[in-house]
Amino acid sequence: MPHVTEKYDVCVVGAGHAGCEAALACARLGFSTIVFTVSVDSIALMPCNPNIGGTSKGHLVREIDALGGQMGINIDKTFIQSKMLNVSKGPAVHSLRAQADKSEYSRRMRMTLENTEGLVVRQAEVTELIVEDGAVKGVKTFSGAVYYSKAVVLCTGTYLKSRCLYGDVVHNTGPNGLQSANFLSESLKEHGIELYRFKTGTPARVDRRSIDFNKMQEQKGDERVVPFSFTTNPEDVQIDQASCWLTYTNGATHEIIRENLDRSPLYSGMIEGTGPRYCPSIEDKVVKFADKERHQVFIEPEGLYTNEMYVGGMSSSLPEDVQYRMYRSVAGLEHVKIVRNAYAIEYDCINPRQLSPSLEFKNIKGLFSGGQFNGSSGYEEAAAQGLVAGINAAMYLSGKEPLILDRSTSYIGVLIDDLVTKENHEPYRMMTSRAEYRLLLRQDNADLRLSKIGYRIGLINQERYNWVVEKEQLIQKEVDRVQHVKIGANAAVQNLLEQYHTAPLKTGTTLAELIRRPELSYEALAEIDLDREPLPHDVAEQVNINIKYDGYIKRQVKQVKEFKKLEKKKLPENFDYGQVKSLRIEARQKLNLYQPINVGQASRISGVSPADISVLLIYLEQMYRRV
Repeated sequence: MPHVTEKYDVCVVGAGHAGCEAALACARLGFSTIVFTVSVDSIALMPCNPNIGGTSKGHLVREIDALGGQMGINIDKTFIQSKMLNVSKGPAVHSLRAQADKSEYSRRMRMTLENTEGLVVRQAEVTELIVEDGAVKGVKTFSGAVYYSKAVVLCTGTYLKSRCLYGDVVHNTGPNGLQSANFLSESLKEHGIELYRFKTGTPARVDRRSIDFNKMQEQKGDERVVPFSFTTNPEDVQIDQASCWLTYTNGATHEIIRENLDRSPLYSGMIEGTGPRYCPSIEDKVVKFADKERHQVFIEPEGLYTNEMYVGGMSSSLPEDVQYRMYRSVAGLEHVKIVRNAYAIEYDCINPRQLSPSLEFKNIKGLFSGGQFNGSSGYEEAAAQGLVAGINAAMYLSGKEPLILDRSTSYIGVLIDDLVTKENHEPYRMMTSRAEYRLLLRQDNADLRLSKIGYRIGLINQERYNWVVEKEQLIQKEVDRVQHVKIGANAAVQNLLEQYHTAPLKTGTTLAELIRRPELSYEALAEIDLDREPLPHDVAEQVNINIKYDGYIKRQVKQVKEFKKLEKKKLPENFDYGQVKSLRIEARQKLNLYQPINVGQASRISGVSPADISVLLIYLEQMYRRV
């Protein structure tokens, strides 16, 4: 019986947040691309929380946008509430978070894919990889159709051999009851790819009409919305926003959970996969934080045209009857009606140490991987990896050097470096604390850090590049000017200082010195800065941060220079570290296993000590002298 055979430059397997970014990147860079999905209705699906961004995750979305990705643009068009988090703290941890209209987010992303030149969307389950002589040659689908390609990007998310569980109920499906992908795992194993079994979960969805909001605290969005995408006109996102609501669990809730722990598949042993430490189920919270009298519960709308509400903070795999009792013990949810049960989902993913920093498999040329399939969690982490995997598939086909973002350039660099150099035995979640240089890697300057790279790759157009160059010049010019503006201790100045509850001047100073005071800012001092010219808001923001945190920024810049020295010291490919007898046995084993590309990466591998790095540096110096 004859089968369909087609040829493309790139096959992308999966059309979740990673697959969408990978497919768009490849097609926009000029390569014929086909993206496979088990259901076209699941494109950019948000099966868990109905939001994009959040602490550190907002940084990732901004960076995706700065490189030329789609996530920021899509959420700007489909959000229903937006907040800048952590504004009471320093700018390094400010993070944008937006509630999405889930169905609209998916619809718009699907529309973007379907209208991108050179990109084909195909509903089909990929069951086999085609690999010849150590290089990928394409994929085969359940129907037997063969799609030949020069590169493949795996973005299978949580669908590989997935099953959903609550109580003793087990559904062999993907998220939201969608079809799981049950055959590709065996093909991957046949080609020497090591798989892990991970777990994640989601709370119940409930009927808005059955909630008593009078017993909850209303959570409104920001008065002035900041867009995710640097290309979005800020005026276009000033909309009427939907509200979220805050309530809490209590002693009764916790008692119901404790009484039924033996019925949770998480504790009964039914679940094989490892769950995310930083996004625990309500069962885990009650057990691990037994001293806490209550936990926050956020009630969030799933969209403008549905009554479904997401019960944030109460992810669970408890039985259905326990879920009803548990949720109804919470203030405001006493008579709640469940629309969709909470459940845990477990799935196959890879051990990411099999990947190089380009997200290409070390043992199969042309095979790339991104998203939750790489052992991470979260839409934003997935999209970031998908974008890089897609870009590098295109670089591979072009015969160009891969894009490798190091830890000093971006949160994306931190994310990928952590995945490929550290032992991850649970789903990886991005956090600001993971970035050593987070004052330099702020969400507000992602365009200044990364858009020139996006331009060089080909995903950022000339107009946008020109604005970034001009923005840099405007910032530097204004910072230089402000450093030299003299401010006298006159009445107008003293009145302004009193207004902001900061100490009066005893003698003259500079405008920059006043900006550095905690109570003041570049904008607050505008009325006494007589020579100031109007600047775009994002430029003024950068001026304020660069002056206010000047000393801290210079210190981190110095640290980055030291970091770069180790990153520039390249290590030979496929090197046998057993030759370096002065290394400890564990270090030799780990270095042989990971095969780091430079000394900096080697230093971050668990089991490799600073003393091992010193030994390695001496050995390299002697080796190059012999050459």
